[in-house]
Amino acid sequence: MSKDFILPDIGEGIVECEIVEWLVAEGDTIKEDQPVVDVMTDKALVQIPAKEDGVVSKLYYAKGDIAKVHEPLFAITGTDDDAGSDNANSTASADKDVARSSTAGEPEPSSNATSGSTVTDFILPDIGEGIVECEIVEWQVKEGDVIEEDQPVVDVMTDKALVQIPAKEHGVVEKLYYAKGDIAKVHEPLFAIRVEGEEGADVARSSTTGQTSHNDNAQSSDAQSSAAKPGQADAPQAARQGKAIASPAVRRRARELDVDISQVPGSGAKGRVMKEDVENFVARGSTTGEATTSQSTSNSAAKPAATSGGTRTEAIRGVKAAMAKAMTESVSTIPHFTYADEFDLTKVMALQKQLKERYKDEGIRITMMPFFIKALSLALKEFPIMNAQVNADCTEITYFDDHNIGMAVDTKIGLLVPNVKQVQNKSIIDIANEVTRLTQAAREGRVAQEDMKGGTISISNIGVIGGTVATPIINKPEAAIVALGKVQELPRFDAQGNVVARKIMNVSWSGDHRIIDGGTIARFNKRWQEYLEDPTSMLVHMV
Repeated sequence: MSKDFILPDIGEGIVECEIVEWLVAEGDTIKEDQPVVDVMTDKALVQIPAKEDGVVSKLYYAKGDIAKVHEPLFAITGTDDDAGSDNANSTASADKDVARSSTAGEPEPSSNATSGSTVTDFILPDIGEGIVECEIVEWQVKEGDVIEEDQPVVDVMTDKALVQIPAKEHGVVEKLYYAKGDIAKVHEPLFAIRVEGEEGADVARSSTTGQTSHNDNAQSSDAQSSAAKPGQADAPQAARQGKAIASPAVRRRARELDVDISQVPGSGAKGRVMKEDVENFVARGSTTGEATTSQSTSNSAAKPAATSGGTRTEAIRGVKAAMAKAMTESVSTIPHFTYADEFDLTKVMALQKQLKERYKDEGIRITMMPFFIKALSLALKEFPIMNAQVNADCTEITYFDDHNIGMAVDTKIGLLVPNVKQVQNKSIIDIANEVTRLTQAAREGRVAQEDMKGGTISISNIGVIGGTVATPIINKPEAAIVALGKVQELPRFDAQGNVVARKIMNVSWSGDHRIIDGGTIARFNKRWQEYLEDPTSMLVHMV
């Protein structure tokens, strides 16, 4: 029977691609994971592999055509072995059903009950450029749940952000292949879904179970004593002939357990072998003593290693792993130096308070960060070296016209640094809206990849937590980063020598000493300070 191969996700935001070269022709026999076609997206050349063995019956596009993601790419029919296996299974099942009918006096189950129901694997799509695996954070559904198209199914963590994976079609969750905390691979099965006629399939499955149970009761006492559970029969194992129908994840699990998957009876549609079938097969194949020992060993393996002294060990994953790698590379390749100073924010904080009240009814949240960002952009116009990046062997400097200013955000999943794009062209209100959007997305762990790329300089606002001075690590390949300390009301002398209360904040810079010297960063910081201490001066320089 022919079925369509659906073009999977091949990149974030990509909805179509051009057929560059077919690597197979109609009538060719293909194997699982064999390259089938080269396609060109707007970012790269991608090779699409086959998901299973079969024969190519139809290519829906010609070379140079535009194919749509989530639509049929080509049609594939099962191999002769699969057909033979299906025929053998059908014949064996029919013979047994006839025998049961004549012995027990019950009607044989209708094959049409399951014919409209199929179980397919949901393949984990591309979830970001260069990402090959992710951690399962939270399943939003459980086995047996009915799900709708575009319904969130699972939250996964990459090394950059938290991503929510939606369902592609309506159906029933048949099997979740991973547990919370497991590492899932891109382009491999994530869960199994039963589509079209699942109700009929459930009825048929229930009917078959009832008949098997009745048949077992009619067997001899020897057969009853040898059965592990009421209702379990060895017949399905004998019925299997030839190649097993199973996903790559199930085949991998079978290899791990040293099981011949062709001997495992499948509980899925058309005898498809599920992961639990393999595990049950192993359990049934062991003696009671061996099963007990295996279960004990399995339980011991599942528990964390015993520790002493109240310590524990956990893997560094996701955003934390990415941060560890990036920070190590930064400090080992960039000669950092630090410069610190204090700012008097009394005037700008008074202005911020006024604007906050003025715009709160319009839903615009104005904090101090938009002022820091805009003033920094104005200073960058006069000191472009602070908005530059040096190449790996330090032979070239690249200057950027756009001021893409990053904000380090402390989130539940680790440190994220989204950036506000083209600050030089934005007003305080525009920046405030972007800061609100990015901060909310970062704290939810759902920052878009585009918001994380292309930063030219960064701000770390540690002051919201506490502390006055820091030595921040440069967000490579940028050339500088500044840490903002907490604002304190401290006594200072005014122009007449009187002691007055002022809003004081310390700033701490780290610069790339290969291209930035102490004098440059001091003068740049002084200019930034002037804009913030006299906010009206910013108006003269704004576009």
